[in-house]
Amino acid sequence: MTAPFLPFTRPAIDEETIAEVANVLRSGWITSGPKVQAFEAALSDYCGGRPVRAFNSGTATLEIALRLAGVGAGDTVITTPLTWVATANVILEVGATPILVDVDPVTRNIDLDAVEAATTPQTKAVIPVDLAGLPVDRDRLYGIAGKHGLRVIEDAAQAFGASWNGKPIGHSFGNNRDFVSFSFHANKNLTTSEGGALVLPADIDPGLCERLRLQGVRRFPDGGMDVDVLGGKFNLTDIAATIGLGQMKHLAAFTTRRRELARRYFDHIDPALGLEIPVADFSNSNWHMFQVLLPAGADRGKFIAAMKESGIGVGVHYPALHLFSLYRALGFKEGDFPHAERIGAATITLPLFPSMLDSDIDRVCAALTTSLSETA
Repeated sequence: MTAPFLPFTRPAIDEETIAEVANVLRSGWITSGPKVQAFEAALSDYCGGRPVRAFNSGTATLEIALRLAGVGAGDTVITTPLTWVATANVILEVGATPILVDVDPVTRNIDLDAVEAATTPQTKAVIPVDLAGLPVDRDRLYGIAGKHGLRVIEDAAQAFGASWNGKPIGHSFGNNRDFVSFSFHANKNLTTSEGGALVLPADIDPGLCERLRLQGVRRFPDGGMDVDVLGGKFNLTDIAATIGLGQMKHLAAFTTRRRELARRYFDHIDPALGLEIPVADFSNSNWHMFQVLLPAGADRGKFIAAMKESGIGVGVHYPALHLFSLYRALGFKEGDFPHAERIGAATITLPLFPSMLDSDIDRVCAALTTSLSETA
């Protein structure tokens, strides 16, 4: 019998969570309400008691963090070109200028030496990205931020469940002046179908965050209201929050299983294939994705098609964003960030999700051998 198609990711939603979603639908209250509050409380507990506010996407959390940090026209924000384009887009959204620096070729995360070199008096913030769930070096990061007076907005979209030296990402590593942005998109380690959360520093009023999340509206006990800041429509629904609450119960098990599957990849990928595999981190990384780089000369399009023909779905995360037309128009060009360009052109995301079987890893590894032979 032909094995079923194996996607590169699949959310794990249990029957208890599905039943709870049905209860919310029957309750008559399906937008932001008690379930969102409960989800925020659970997230706050996970993040060491820090204030957390839920949003409808991780992109929204990044934009609101920049606004709360006072970033705007005339400011620059440093980030990486090897990320989903939303990381840089939000800098443009608030009227600031994105300053991109290259990545470390081993970790594929932002090069922190390059961050320090790119810092100027106009630099207001830095947005590091924990690519594939491997945390950026928090000690070095906050050493640079403290030295130069930078706000840090951690793009931890892929890092929920990861840690740095035993402390979960979401806790403060920077004297509690740091923001942490999470995404709960369908492909993340914890999902709400769509959604995100923003962990707030001590000097930011959570009430202001809430107003920016929902049109800037301030309500008064007598029924009156006012709008004193320019907000948007970024709230999470109770339906989505209920999914998140169900997922929280399984987070530790999800992370453990992802690490087991990642280890199996390391054990079963044939070194003779010439694939460049990720850093073997089994203490900090949550293994959100298992990414390999194809060997020089391999045709990625043919490889993807061959894997699909073998019943295996793969992804591309991510092309170097400065080569997109929007960013070329800002003056970026080929050759600006050679490490990010090389990685972005060769990267492939292999299947990795908690409900995978050990035998699924074996299938993928066998298909790698067959598919690479068809791409030369």
